[in-house]
Amino acid sequence: MGDEAIRQVLGLLYQDDTLRVLSALALERGPEESGLDHDAMLLALNRLERGGLAVQDGEGGWRVRRERFRELLHASAPPPEAVSAEEKVLRSFLVDGRLRAIPTKRDKQLVVLNYIAQVFEPGVRYPEKAVNVALRAFHDDYAALRRYLVDDGMLTRENNVYWRSGGAVDVAADDGTSAVSRAARGPAEG
Repeated sequence: MGDEAIRQVLGLLYQDDTLRVLSALALERGPEESGLDHDAMLLALNRLERGGLAVQDGEGGWRVRRERFRELLHASAPPPEAVSAEEKVLRSFLVDGRLRAIPTKRDKQLVVLNYIAQVFEPGVRYPEKAVNVALRAFHDDYAALRRYLVDDGMLTRENNVYWRSGGAVDVAADDGTSAVSRAARGPAEG
């Protein structure tokens, strides 16, 4: 089942006679209430049955076969994309790039903190004010985020200067031109 089946159903819905009969059935009325003469009604019912949109019930009456629409949706839907466990966590806690809440479960919290740590480039030192600005973009409680990042070894702090000391590093994508990291970066200290 694919594009041809979808075209067939759309064609049936486009034709006045089949649409009228289908409408009568959808309103749980008999096909004779479609306003068509008997032969046109039988022809429309035959086409609707071949298209999978109408079926005869056990008593000789007709009903809409609504599940046909679900079948067509499933047949035309792209396969679901494979999503990693980390991506699932991020999708559940981040909305438009901001945290809905800081996760309380340790494993989920580490996934979120690792994601946030990516804002900071390895080898670059950031003043506390720049760290706060970067973290405020994720959550209003930036102080808690900063504390979690330090406690979990993703950021190291010394004399109110921070640098990234943990978290995953994507070597292939790390070209030093991240707009977020440039915005968060304060004057480099070395």
